[in-house]
Amino acid sequence: MGKRVRVFAPATASNLGPGFDILGLALERPGDVVEAEIGDRPGVEIVEVTGAASLNTDPTKNVVGIVAAATIEKLDLRNHGVRLWLHKQMPLGSGLGSSAASSVGAAVAVNALFEGSLSPDAIVACALHGEAAASGTAHADNVAPSVLGGIVLIRAVDPLDLVQLPVPKALRIVLVHPHAEVLTSEARRLVAASQFTIGQAVTNLGNVAALVTALHRNDLTLFARSISDALVEPIRAPLVPNYDVVKRAALDAGALGCSISGSGPSVLAFADSDAAANRVATAMEAGFAGAGLASDRFVGPVNTRGARVL
Repeated sequence: MGKRVRVFAPATASNLGPGFDILGLALERPGDVVEAEIGDRPGVEIVEVTGAASLNTDPTKNVVGIVAAATIEKLDLRNHGVRLWLHKQMPLGSGLGSSAASSVGAAVAVNALFEGSLSPDAIVACALHGEAAASGTAHADNVAPSVLGGIVLIRAVDPLDLVQLPVPKALRIVLVHPHAEVLTSEARRLVAASQFTIGQAVTNLGNVAALVTALHRNDLTLFARSISDALVEPIRAPLVPNYDVVKRAALDAGALGCSISGSGPSVLAFADSDAAANRVATAMEAGFAGAGLASDRFVGPVNTRGARVL
């Protein structure tokens, strides 16, 4: 066996309330692990997928294969091949950026395997091929924070323009995932089929601007007022079991704000300490239990490292 590279790519939370497709952050856990080694012949081979029985090893259909091929092309190594192993460590259709983590893991692993010098933006661009295949749109709000870590604003995708935002030291993330699934493609279809008023748009513009300002000022009071979505949350809320109850429980327990993570069904909340974050998580879990659903909690600071070679 030749050189092998192992990469951890973190899960992410996207939208952060008002920032549909333009805001995301990286979580400390969970995340996916992708292994890569140089193949004996050109092309991409997926040797094994663990942790997700529904994913196959066809490199033209699995995002790790699609992204690995894009990365090989970006490195101008078309006559080279790679063998890949994908270890899924998060559920599919979870609102945790599952396809993005796999995509990022593949791009980072292939770049490291060939000792490439792709920039973080180039890694993001390669990983976006996986997002486009998985959900039909090349949205970067999961991919970018998984690569870069921290909280990221996607000003534009074409050409790619990413802005890393300050992360307040006290900020804690509460992500509660009920044992249910929401298809990203369906959640995005519902949004695409909707019409919005100028008033709704103005409300979200104000909240996004305030959220960015709050991060720069380290002002968690303003940050809390900014976690409000007039556009997408009302459309997607019915997809998340007991969402209104879970959100109210989070806020009553002291959350700085609460919204749907990505397409859901995971629900994202913020707190200003570890103790507060755990209180909020317990309240949210109880809210899902009221709908007969078990859930998993992920509580901690924002992951400021992003994807890394293990």
